[in-house]
Amino acid sequence: MSPSRGQTPGPRLPLKLEARGLGREVTGKPLLHDIHLGVQQGEVLAVIGPSGSGKSSLLRLLNRLDEPTAGTVYLNGLDYREIPPRELRRRVGMVMQAPHLFPGTVSENVGFGPRQRNAPLSTGQIEALLERVGLAGYAPRDAGHLSGGEAQRVSLARTLANDPEVLLLDEPTSALDDEAERGIEALVLEIIRERSMTCIIVTHDLPQAARLAGRVVILEAGRIKAVGTPQELLHGK
Repeated sequence: MSPSRGQTPGPRLPLKLEARGLGREVTGKPLLHDIHLGVQQGEVLAVIGPSGSGKSSLLRLLNRLDEPTAGTVYLNGLDYREIPPRELRRRVGMVMQAPHLFPGTVSENVGFGPRQRNAPLSTGQIEALLERVGLAGYAPRDAGHLSGGEAQRVSLARTLANDPEVLLLDEPTSALDDEAERGIEALVLEIIRERSMTCIIVTHDLPQAARLAGRVVILEAGRIKAVGTPQELLHGK
């Protein structure tokens, strides 16, 4: 059975993350122009568009991995420039397209973020996170000897270890086979529902967006071309 996609919350819920006039230029080349976008608490929003449209650039701006050259972002109504970058990236966690695990064990990877803020996880807490992502017993394994799907699950567990409020996913299944892709999709939706998390997922695939998201943004040449439900965009309604 296919997982139920994230539903767009009702209009009374507050905006969790909001971009206002967001833009970025690099050496005079515009990457994103005047992005206005709000995401509600508990919403799953998909961002799609052709290669080079600015999808990954948008995600990197949303937690200040890159610095905007125009506009800003608000988290819970607070300008994110007022939040220390390390705290911001804990609260707005990001899972990259390629997992980029650190050398060492799976346990060391999962516990990395909490150790950096002097709040180390116990062995039991790490085991519980790994069990939640379907990797029970993986804690002592070498992170360099995992399959693509396993590495992506460790990357997700590492992000969840920071207890983020918002989850940014940059094409997290693009390098996986169909079975692993559907497994990650189902896992992400389950965790989002459990934690009432807000999620923004970049994907090149509108059918995947329809499986996961209640609302879809189409980017083209660094601008928002359309926003709507997957059904509206699939059928042109």
